[in-house]
Amino acid sequence: MTEDQQTGTEAMRPRVRLLLITGLSGAGRTLSLKALEDVGFEAIDNLPLSLIGRLLSTLTQPDGDHRAIAIAVDFRQRDFSVAAFDQAAAPLAARDDIDLSVVFLDCDTEVLARRFTETRRRHPLGEDRPVMDGIMQERQLLAPLKDRADLLIDTSNLTVGELRALVGGQFRLPNAPGLAVSVLSFSYRQGLPREADLVFDVRFLANP
Repeated sequence: MTEDQQTGTEAMRPRVRLLLITGLSGAGRTLSLKALEDVGFEAIDNLPLSLIGRLLSTLTQPDGDHRAIAIAVDFRQRDFSVAAFDQAAAPLAARDDIDLSVVFLDCDTEVLARRFTETRRRHPLGEDRPVMDGIMQERQLLAPLKDRADLLIDTSNLTVGELRALVGGQFRLPNAPGLAVSVLSFSYRQGLPREADLVFDVRFLANP
């Protein structure tokens, strides 16, 4: 294969779509990751930053699986920091075979504190201190990432459904699975189907 043919083959090779999801703990990273999985992304939670390059090296090979990848990264990881994030993301952003976007999830401090209180969960940065201390420390540490993010989503006033619709609509892939509708006939004598989302009583109709 000549150099020109090799260059043409590389140009035709599809780019790997990569989303790095980060932001404040409790702002909705897990929900966003699930929404991206629903629209065709391969979702990976809490992958160490040092392994992202190794993962993508297998996907960008000529025979690699060029699927879209969404990775959530945050302070739950042992090696996570803004400097480590920049060190991992900078070479990926410079590559022609990777389409990288950084999504930052933000939320009001009072809303975050209420979410942690309702779920009785400790903040990753405040295991031995009040939740509010962890939130304020994390907000300060992540401020540089927030300023450089490609997309900023404030989840303070979003419901679970609204956040999923927003993320899914923003990043929906062309080959994403569509809406699946199943119609099931049942007998009230046997009880309602457990999997039913909508139930219509048509006993007033003639049979059949």
